[in-house]
Amino acid sequence: PLQYGLYSSFMGCFVYCFLGTAKDVTLGPTAVMSLLVSSYAFHEPVYAVLLTFLSGCIQLAMGLLHLGFLLDFISCPVIKGFTSAASITISFNQVKNILGLRGIPRQFFLQVYETLRRIGETRAGDAVLGLSCLAALAGLRAMKSRLPRAARTEPLAARVSYLIVWTSATARNALVVLFAGLVAYSFQVRGSQPLTLTGNIPQGLPPFRLPRFSMATPNGTVPFRAMVEDMGVGLAVVPLMGLLETVAIAKAFASENDYRIDPNQELLAMGFANLLGSFVSSYPITGSFGRTAVNAQSGVCTPAGGLVTGTLVLLSLAYLTSLFYYIPKAALAAVIISAVVPMFDAGIFRTLWRVKRLDLVPLCVTFLLCFWEVQYGIVAGLLVSGILLLYSIARPPVKVSGEDVLLVQPGSSLHFPAIECLRDAVCSRALAASPPRSVILDCCHISSIDYTVVVGLAELLQELRKHGLSLAFCNLQDPVLQVLRSADLEGFQHFPSREEAGEALGALLG
Repeated sequence: PLQYGLYSSFMGCFVYCFLGTAKDVTLGPTAVMSLLVSSYAFHEPVYAVLLTFLSGCIQLAMGLLHLGFLLDFISCPVIKGFTSAASITISFNQVKNILGLRGIPRQFFLQVYETLRRIGETRAGDAVLGLSCLAALAGLRAMKSRLPRAARTEPLAARVSYLIVWTSATARNALVVLFAGLVAYSFQVRGSQPLTLTGNIPQGLPPFRLPRFSMATPNGTVPFRAMVEDMGVGLAVVPLMGLLETVAIAKAFASENDYRIDPNQELLAMGFANLLGSFVSSYPITGSFGRTAVNAQSGVCTPAGGLVTGTLVLLSLAYLTSLFYYIPKAALAAVIISAVVPMFDAGIFRTLWRVKRLDLVPLCVTFLLCFWEVQYGIVAGLLVSGILLLYSIARPPVKVSGEDVLLVQPGSSLHFPAIECLRDAVCSRALAASPPRSVILDCCHISSIDYTVVVGLAELLQELRKHGLSLAFCNLQDPVLQVLRSADLEGFQHFPSREEAGEALGALLG
């Protein structure tokens, strides 16, 4: 029901005012979060509100445990793949409202098929208004991007004109919806209505109460445990993506103003906002890029700007919902399409092709699977990114050089998946040479090792010693040296530099 969007739009503003770290960020319902919630709440308000409560608890626990670092494991290609796919699915989901079609399924591929099959049923009024609104929004956006800033030395008329154009372009969504509502109202007064309207929205503030932990159905009651099982992986995806969107937006605007964002503090703000929001029938909220941009461009100086936003939403709920009846669905669809289309980043494919083509794999996996199910796309992208990361750890670059004595230099720290690769590189070169050669292991790039690596190095020392060869370590950093000394490896010898290690082995061989 439409009123739940308004119920979700004020609590986050109040909470973030006290707990947030970015002056520009506004918490509320967004297109991406709405798409996710629709996947896990089954279009049932009880599920959506319970998901808000549980998401808030999870985010709050993550903030208290300082788990904000988990965001570092979500790669940019996964984020870009998700947001690009979301922009397409959200946009096409609104095409039915632009065309005035009803009964279109929500699954993306069925949606495309049914929309194309029934395009002949398009309502002319909705199509004309929707396309006109899209054109107006695109024009106002282009006007704002090309608007030169008026200097204080210019005449008053020029500065006033700049302010009018800037305000119109910034508030373009509200102006388009207002104009479309006036058009619909004029048709209603005449007694003919060619447009599909939003309809009645219940007036008044939502009651302050605990979310319901069970749901009554005609076949009985769905208990709390069954509801949690139904939401499944959504209990991880929704809070994580909510945090990801908020932190990404906050960092983008913080970099322009030279202050830093604390992910753990953002987790606490998000957690309290969703937890308290569930008491006023809110569905999960996150940082809104559009509203944050308006905040920044309007010159907001502190998070207290959220108090104004939240208060205006409460006033709208109390007194203005009757006016929302006349808003055409085609106009709202145009606003949503205009807002999410810029999320599609076509240039990222070309950029990754030039920079690192392997990163196209998690990008494309996430992008394609998100058209099937959003959660599958995100999870698959994370798994592919994790596999690529683990592969790079398991196969670090190893530089091998030298003639009389082999110089082996790993290019990064050694962890347990990499020790077999290092042993194979050393043994294949040292033992295959004629005659076999001793080895100097240059550890200048190794800052940490684990127990499995220590065991592997002990086995390598033993294997080389069987063939009458030596292994010397050089350039050991203090943490690594302490670990190797504690392990008490048989035959372990180390030197401050590779030159000293070479001289020692040369003397030993000579």
